[in-house]
Amino acid sequence: MSDIIETAVAALSEKMDGDFDGSAKFVIEDEGAIMIDENGVRAADEEADVTLTASADTFQSILEGDMDPTAAFMSGKLTVDGDMGMAMKLGSLLA
Repeated sequence: MSDIIETAVAALSEKMDGDFDGSAKFVIEDEGAIMIDENGVRAADEEADVTLTASADTFQSILEGDMDPTAAFMSGKLTVDGDMGMAMKLGSLLA
């Protein structure tokens, strides 16, 4: 597992309150994937209700609060495939 994925799992674990009733996958281009579901946050590449894909730089900017997830989506830096409602819920948890 890459350092970027390990760092992202730790950062997402801190932000999540354990009250996410669905499944989401973050794909960090050229690095790997992170799953978020009722079991928490972990490095994995599994089926999910929604898949969000971004570069490592964009993902890091979102986690650090330097970039709004909605703005990243609107500017094409973040792509969403699947349940848009779930993506919006996840975006509000990360903001």
